Amino acid sequence: MRKSRPWSWVLLFTTSGTLLCCAIPITLVSLGLGATVATMVSTAPWIVTMSQYKGWMFLLSGVLVGLSAWVVYRSERSCPLDPELAAACQRADVWNRRFIWVAGGMWAVGFLAAYGSPLLL
Repeated sequence: MRKSRPWSWVLLFTTSGTLLCCAIPITLVSLGLGATVATMVSTAPWIVTMSQYKGWMFLLSGVLVGLSAWVVYRSERSCPLDPELAAACQRADVWNRRFIWVAGGMWAVGFLAAYGSPLLL
């Protein structure tokens, strides 16, 4: 049986990091909830450090999303011939594709909130 790869978890944590540092605070401030953001920052001061490096965070997480999508959707990928292993492989592929779409959606929301909404305001 294949070893589990941590790609999907790394991908999910990096894209959720972009939401924490940039998308959620900007959205809350845009909705007039600045006190909530101040409470978030006082409770978790590392959010400020993440925000200072948001360009690198978005670049790294975007590359990870792209790399993960390439790994999951490449054409030479195949499942084993054993029926039991093939079924497990297909289930894993379905879940990996779901993770890619969720992570890509989270990245897009974070990117639009961090870089698109300041342009609109």
